[in-house]
This record gives sequence, structure tokens and C-alpha cells, in this order.
Amino acid sequence: MPEKIGTAVINLDLEGPVISRHLYGHFAEHLGRCVYGGFWVGEDSDIPNEGGIRLDVVEALRKLNVPNLRWPGGCFADEYHWQDGIGPRAERPRMVNTHWGDVEENNHFGTHEFMALCELLGADPYISGNVGSGTVKEMSDWVEYLTRPGDSPMARLRRGNGRDEPWRVPFWGLGNETWGCGGNMRAEHYADLARQYATYCRDHGDNTLYRIAAGASDDDYAWTETLMKQISCFGCEATPRNFFQGVSFHYYTIAGTWEAKGSATEFTADEYYRTLVRAQRVDRLISGHSAVMDCYDPGRKVGLVLDEWGTWWDVEPGTNPGFLHQQNTLRDAMVAGLHFDIFHRHAERLFMANIAQTVNVLQAMVLTDDRERLILTPTYHVFEMNKGHQDATSLAVHLRAPDAKRAVGDGELETLSASASVRDDRVLISLTNLDAEDSVALTLDLRGRTAGEPAARILTAERPQAFNTGDAPDTVAPRAFDGVERVPGGLRAVLPPHSFVTIEAPLS
Repeated sequence: MPEKIGTAVINLDLEGPVISRHLYGHFAEHLGRCVYGGFWVGEDSDIPNEGGIRLDVVEALRKLNVPNLRWPGGCFADEYHWQDGIGPRAERPRMVNTHWGDVEENNHFGTHEFMALCELLGADPYISGNVGSGTVKEMSDWVEYLTRPGDSPMARLRRGNGRDEPWRVPFWGLGNETWGCGGNMRAEHYADLARQYATYCRDHGDNTLYRIAAGASDDDYAWTETLMKQISCFGCEATPRNFFQGVSFHYYTIAGTWEAKGSATEFTADEYYRTLVRAQRVDRLISGHSAVMDCYDPGRKVGLVLDEWGTWWDVEPGTNPGFLHQQNTLRDAMVAGLHFDIFHRHAERLFMANIAQTVNVLQAMVLTDDRERLILTPTYHVFEMNKGHQDATSLAVHLRAPDAKRAVGDGELETLSASASVRDDRVLISLTNLDAEDSVALTLDLRGRTAGEPAARILTAERPQAFNTGDAPDTVAPRAFDGVERVPGGLRAVLPPHSFVTIEAPLS
């Protein structure tokens, strides 16, 4: 096969900002089979569970070191009223999930169940509050119910439902997509609401909230600026007012249009490359939102939060179109690897990111089939192979690979991507060869410190269209990689086409 040549210079002794572990966050919405049939099977299920929570899903996700889990939505969050999901399950009122499949929701998975799930996962809860159809008091009461110690109306209600001690809930979303399904608001109207809701989402006891204002879609930089004006002034050096500590935005990767996104598994080479061009665009979007925030917050006290990202394809044939169930191929893994490299480069401003979604929906970590088998997706394996970057110190990677490019439409795709970090005297280097046909011989010029014997792993398959099933669960799975060798001054790696590789080595 043709081979391209590249060099990557990494100064191991010039450390950058810390890569927040929360860039590896997750998202679980009451949508399709993400919660019901995914996380939640009920206490009477034959599937092994703890209090109704499916244990094989928990076991798989614990291997990813899930840092946070966002819930209950998404669009569902702004029609969800939390007091419907507490108390005896048989007595909880039902509702209609109008956004996703127009199905009836029995509210059996509510606040206590979600908090139990987070405890099993070892993940910080990220709760998205209802601004679209809720009230300030409703959200304020929810914060009190969850986090207030001592005696108060909501603390007594919590104790009456079986939980004596408050929970730690660090992350709180002030609505979701308020420009769309969360209320179809103007930026100016929502900005006022964000200040109001943030005021009444109070810190109780030793629980300090990180309040996240519902931000823009894609490249709506004006929305971000409208929010930043609420907490600071243009070009000034004042400390931002403490209404909210983060501003979100959402960006999904598709190959086609919103009306015809394309198949998750049957795609051409052109569609493959077009997908990766769309994925690469997230770099420009993060830069754009960061630039706006820098004008109002040059000290970068406020975090940028990409709390919905991932691929979005047409649903699998024969499934409910409102359930957003899609397969997950090696192409999706390439998108994830590319995103993480970009996230790492923006670690100074980007504080959190949440893949959409964790189980059975969109770019999921795990899928459950009709025989209740658990399938680890190619995207799952990228998260697992990359988990060593969480809370590590980033290292700049200077790539020079002039022929590692593909013409795509009127533009160009850089087909080699990389990032690196150091922690506990070990370096972790992530490399993604996006080219579907050509390999890359990459020399890693490591300076400032000496790297010891490397251990490498690779994720690839015969075709980018490859995916895992219950009958063939390891079609796309990581394995030891022998394509890395030590050379004077660093390492040399030969990356096969459409492959994701991680290299770890001790430093001296």
C-alpha cells in the first residue's frame, strides 16, 4: 500500500494546560433505549441489576473512568418536572415524551435512580434543569432537595424518600438548547433568564455549583457574546460576575443534510472523507467561541462546555425514528479520535465535553441487542484507549506531514491527527490516520526528556464500515501494536490506513 511520511516534534519538558477529565463526559437522555433498556431494567428483571440499574452496562462504563454524566436531557429536560420522578415508583405520575417517539414515560427512573447510577459509575452528576417549561422555584427546589444538609422543606422531602445525607452535585445546566427545543427563545431573553435562574440555584452546605448557561448551536457566536455580556464587559479586565461558571454549545457531525444524514454503516469513500471534514470543523468552532469569550474574560475563568457532540446518522432500518438508534463503525471511532485531539489542544478554555449518547442512542459507547447482549462500540474503545489523558498535562504536538492530505469537495482534509500528554513521568501519545487507503510512516522527535520502552495499541479493521455485533463483538477491538520502534531521538510508528493508535512510554 502507498505510504506517506510525517514528523511530529514533541517537547516533553514544555508542559501546557491540564486536560480536564471532564472532556471525557457522557450524556444520558430519556430517549429511545438509552435509559429504559439501557441503564435501567427494573428490579424485577432477569438481567443482573442493582436496584434496577443494569450491571453489565455499569461494569463496561467503569472501565472508561466516566468523569461526569449529563441527565435527563437534551430536549427532554425542558419538559421534565423532577417531582414526578421521586417517591414510590408505582405512585409516580406518567407523562408523554413529546420530543422522542411520542411515547409514555412512567418516571420510574428519576432523581434517586440517577444519583444511584452516578455512584455506581463513580461519575459526577451533571443535571440539566428545566427552563423551557419549568419555573425558577422548581429548579431552586431541586437543587435544595439534592444538596442541602440540615433541616429544610426539600431536605425533609428527600429524607422521606429514603435518603438522609445530601448528594454532591457539582454541575448544573440552566436549560438546554433554549434557542430551539428548550423554548425557541431569543438570546437576549434567555440571557436574562440565565441570570435569574442562576441566582436561585444556590450553593448549599459544602456543595458548590458549577452553573452552565445554555449556549449556542454550531457557530452562533452572537449567542455566546450575548451571554458573556451578562457577566463582564468587552475588553475589560474585571473578574466575571459569578452568575454562571460555564457556557455551552452543541455540534454534531453529519455527512449529508439534517433531512438525509446518511447510513451509519453503508457509506462511500466520499461520504467517509466528508464526515471527517465536518468533524474537523469543531476545531474552528471552539476557536470562534473561545475568541468571543476572550474578549470578555481574558483570564479564562469561565469554561467553554461542548455538552453535546458526536455523529448523527439515519436510524437503523426498522427502528422507531424517534429513538435515534444507530450502529457505530470504525468511521465513528475516527471521528472520536479526531475530536479528542482537538479538545486537548483547547484545554485552556474547553472544560467539559459530553458525547451524545452513552447507551443505544447516536454515537453510543455500548449497544444492547434484542437478545440483551452488550456490545462495545468502536467509539467505546477510543474512550478507553485515551483515558490516560484525563487530568494529565497537555503537550504540544508539532506535525509536519505535507502529503498527508486529501482533497474533499472544494476543501482539504488533513489526514494525520495527534495529541499528547504527560502524567506521573509517563507520556501518552494518540495518533489517528484518517486516510482510508494510505499508511503513514511517522517519526516522533521527542525532545527534553528520554522516552523508555513504548507500549502501543491499535484500533482498526479491514474497512471503515466495520462494526461490532452480538455475534461478532470484536470485529473492531484494540490489540497490541508492533508497528512502533525506538529510534535515535524518539520513536518511529507506521500507522495503517483508518487506524487509531496510542503509545505510552516511561520518561526519564
